[in-house]
Amino acid sequence: MAAPASLADTAPADASADAPLARIIVTKVFVRGLKVDAEIGVYDHEHGRMQPLVVDVELDVAASHCERLGDTVNYETIGEAARAIAAEGHIDLVETFAERLAQACFADSRVTRARVRIEKPLALAPHAAAAGVEITAVRS
Repeated sequence: MAAPASLADTAPADASADAPLARIIVTKVFVRGLKVDAEIGVYDHEHGRMQPLVVDVELDVAASHCERLGDTVNYETIGEAARAIAAEGHIDLVETFAERLAQACFADSRVTRARVRIEKPLALAPHAAAAGVEITAVRS
């Protein structure tokens, strides 16, 4: 039995080594499982105390052929934005936190879409692992 051909072996003979083989249509930058402590919640017992949040963010970025950090969105800025929102003080709803974080991500003009998921692990403990919200926002 003959060995399967590699992808390089199946390329057309006239394909230039320097020519891009595919066009990148979207770059996704993401952060998953970011832990942030925030004063958040509508109930009296949630005021004046910090609670853990777990933050997931996925951004569609108008960037291709990234060779340097400046060519794309630095995912560290997502964590910095989430911590800055938490530092602003009490927020009633996780929806508000998610919307503020999405808006902060749009500060970079290359971001075209943001999906933000906020989990509040203690919200329904011990009956559920977490409760929360996920929003998707697009640049208008």
